[in-house]
Amino acid sequence: MSLPERFGVMVFNESVMQARLPRDTYLSLKETMERGKPLDPSVANVVASAMKDWAVEKGATHYTHWFHPLTGVTAEKHDSFISPTGDGGVVMEFSGKALIRGESDASSFPSGGLRATFEARGYTAWDPTSYAFIRDTTLYIPTAFWAYSGEALDKKTPLLRSMSILNTHALRILKLFGTAAVRVITTVGAEQEYFLVDRALYNQRKDLIYTGRTLFGTKPPKGQEMDDHYFGTIKLRVSAYMRELDEELWKLGILSKTRHNEVAPAQHELAPIFTTTNVATDHNQLTMDVMRKVAKKHSLTCLLHEKPFAGINGSGKHNNWSLTTDLGVNLLEPGTSPEENAQFLLFLCAVIKAVDTYQDLLRISVSSSSNDLRLGSHEAPPAIVSMYIGEELEAILAAIESGVVYDKKESGEMNIGVDVLPSFPKDTTDRNRTSPFAFTGNKFEFRMPGSSMSIADVNTVLNTIVADALCGFADILEQAEDFGTALNDLIRQTIRTHKRILFSGNGYDDAWIREAERRGLVNLPATPDAAPHLLDKKNVALFTKHGIYSESELSSRCEIILEGYCKALRIEALTMAEMARAAILPAAIGYGKQLAEAIQAKKAAVPELLCKAETGLLVKISALTDLTYENLDTLQISVAAAGHTGGDMTAHAFHYKNAVIPAMSGLRAVVDELETLVSKEYWPYPSYGRLLYMT
Repeated sequence: MSLPERFGVMVFNESVMQARLPRDTYLSLKETMERGKPLDPSVANVVASAMKDWAVEKGATHYTHWFHPLTGVTAEKHDSFISPTGDGGVVMEFSGKALIRGESDASSFPSGGLRATFEARGYTAWDPTSYAFIRDTTLYIPTAFWAYSGEALDKKTPLLRSMSILNTHALRILKLFGTAAVRVITTVGAEQEYFLVDRALYNQRKDLIYTGRTLFGTKPPKGQEMDDHYFGTIKLRVSAYMRELDEELWKLGILSKTRHNEVAPAQHELAPIFTTTNVATDHNQLTMDVMRKVAKKHSLTCLLHEKPFAGINGSGKHNNWSLTTDLGVNLLEPGTSPEENAQFLLFLCAVIKAVDTYQDLLRISVSSSSNDLRLGSHEAPPAIVSMYIGEELEAILAAIESGVVYDKKESGEMNIGVDVLPSFPKDTTDRNRTSPFAFTGNKFEFRMPGSSMSIADVNTVLNTIVADALCGFADILEQAEDFGTALNDLIRQTIRTHKRILFSGNGYDDAWIREAERRGLVNLPATPDAAPHLLDKKNVALFTKHGIYSESELSSRCEIILEGYCKALRIEALTMAEMARAAILPAAIGYGKQLAEAIQAKKAAVPELLCKAETGLLVKISALTDLTYENLDTLQISVAAAGHTGGDMTAHAFHYKNAVIPAMSGLRAVVDELETLVSKEYWPYPSYGRLLYMT
């Protein structure tokens, strides 16, 4: 079977629907999927029957309503297709009612105070715009998830709401330009970075098992300094993993396109082709799950933590976002003369205004204890949000603001200087890899999301803030007596008001922090600094105005972010304490004892021996062992004190930031120095060198 024939073989996609559904049913469902038309309930029974028959033919025995709770991972409960018959047998049944709606116990999912623990009822609702698929012997039905009270308990519902509101206001703008489009969708391609380590070594590290990252570990003699891993030859073991990973993703209709080595040793990247945002979100969650499962088959472990190893690159998830009409037009495509493309310039200005006005929301959308470790270090973008649009577009906007004619620069030809190599047009602008939010030709690449995160939150924020900007633009332009004059004035005023967010320099330079402060940009370095701003008046007004979140839903999400931050750090701190107390201290004491015995034995044999090496090591190790014990005590006291911060989750989070994290850092510094002195025969955990170079 060829690759095109294998692609999507486990997906109830459009070609399957077209073949198995009556024409009227297929067309009605297609209207729902492509035009946002409400689902006709009469269609559901027909679709359910066809879906069940197809799934059973593929070996499925169960179905599940697959949803995205506020844990950031996915959830599923499997029900079989069987129904009893009167003669003691069973038949395989699946009704439209079962397809459209399910019921799940919602009491054990985080709700951020939306409901009491004893209030257990939750509902799932079929998302017909995302294809059902089969994994193992189960039919997976993508769904939304909400509480008995009507509040959203998932990440998909707000995402779908944001896509709808962006469509509404983008169409208002397009109507003013005379465009015939009837639908605007956001599309996303989420690049996924990850590490692969040997599973046997992983199983020897409690920190990796419990937290996903190494809490101790000194850098090996070679890290990423030589830049030889990036795009380097892929090792055979990793290549075999990547091949199977692609095969499994392709079966599920996931458009896995690119694979390569990343900058750090043992780090890699997978990049898909763009697709509709809610589908891309489903696919990215599936991708992370498949990555982990395939790794086990190759005796590897896939690490998706944002910073599994100190001192080298962490892993992100680059969220490439764009706007496309149902006519196939990319609204962020500048064309050959962007200075004359008023529609493009207006949409560009909407994004600029949105990002500048709601910098804090974009920062909040990527907040976690693990991503805090990554942002601002080793090629990750800084925690300060800024935009890079390239020299050409900046020059065009500057000309518009000044009211002068833009002097277009020709890109010219790229001449390599080798006759046999082809010449090609040179781009008019370079890329900036330090920018958190960069324009890259016909899309924006948001580089701040962490590798383990759902992209739902990021895109919900992005869709909503751009929709709000477009709404404001449409309100002005729809009332204008002279559209052309009003349009020019609006673009000029937007540039003048929001140009502070544009930055084309080095985002890694410390000088940028001072410059950002001078510009009045928001600097929220850690999750406790960021999350409470979700409830700022302007942010509550934004989300409630557009029906994305109610105020209670926003409060719950703020609580969940802060609670997740505290829980993650508590687990890390307790894991550090256990590792130090139960393994590292005994190892250091044991090696110190061996040194002391060696000194005694040598001096007994030859009294005049100085034993400088053994004595020097013993003195250093003994001092560091004492410091380890003292820092362990400090850490345990700081964790215990977290329980005395009361019920204020913000205060609780700041305690972890200001007391627990420094105590963890203090303990790590001492233990990492110990690791360089204690014999490897005594050290209880595999080193960075083995973890990073044994794949």
